[in-house]
Amino acid sequence: MSSGAAASTGLLFDSLYRRHYPGLGHPESPDRYIALEEAFTQAGFLGALHSIKPRLARDEDLHLAHTRSYITIVRHDTAGHNEHLSTGDTALGIYTFDTALMAAGGCLSAVDAIFDGSVRNAFAAVRPPGHHVTATRGMGFCVFNNVAIAARYAQKVHHAERVLIVDWDVHHGNGTQDIFYRDPSVFFFSTHQSPWYPGTGARDETGEDAGEGTTMNCPFAAGAGHAEIVGAFRKHLLPAALEFKPDFVIISAGFDSRHDDPLGRFLLKDSDFAELTTMMMEIADRSANGRLLSVLEGGYNLHGLAAAATAHVETLRGV
Repeated sequence: MSSGAAASTGLLFDSLYRRHYPGLGHPESPDRYIALEEAFTQAGFLGALHSIKPRLARDEDLHLAHTRSYITIVRHDTAGHNEHLSTGDTALGIYTFDTALMAAGGCLSAVDAIFDGSVRNAFAAVRPPGHHVTATRGMGFCVFNNVAIAARYAQKVHHAERVLIVDWDVHHGNGTQDIFYRDPSVFFFSTHQSPWYPGTGARDETGEDAGEGTTMNCPFAAGAGHAEIVGAFRKHLLPAALEFKPDFVIISAGFDSRHDDPLGRFLLKDSDFAELTTMMMEIADRSANGRLLSVLEGGYNLHGLAAAATAHVETLRGV
């Protein structure tokens, strides 16, 4: 892959992320990564985009978003070859812990590449996903909250003052919301299906204490598509984000909000993801010098995941 500093878009993509195996028939399978690899190869991404190398997250990195006791629980559960996390519905395999460390650490490598100017934006194709993990509890196929760790790291290491996290996964990012619910320096915006797993994300969940007003939820019933979701981005997110003035933008990019996903009932098309991406880039361009990190979350129809993610990355490239 290209590693020139002139590249505008970075890609974190590595076969190491296929190693997490939650069991036969599980929706969050390594086949998701194989589908992405085939699509990204065909699109020419693997040869054209700036290659971002993964690294292992350290305990001090994980502790930016998680309690030390939770980190100990994950280490204990994986070392003991438990079939599931003891805190929730996340299946484990023998390589889950190291893969999860690579997912979180890889996102930090992407943050570094964005802030040191190597790239303008980046897509981190990592697994296992992370947006359901709170500071103390893993659940929903997730082990560590990759976007939350990345946001805190950008603040600590690169002195970002205000971070915008936008989650368009069909499932509400309850973990991300919980971590930042009282934090006015991080604005969390989510569109998601409701009622649906995990049962959070009501419109009146807007933050608490100093964080009041920096959480915005737009739940929609099954069958929502372009009008509802893209409309919510235009009507609600754009003005709120431009008022918030983030200096770093993160996307929890779940493609299970695409039509025909087995774990969602939204109707977004590939062109809709391109439109949403364009809006996110507009926000980043206007207040964050273009600094944008997109992190893979859900997406369980293999063809749909590959097609939507390709449209997303093509838009990030701007070519």
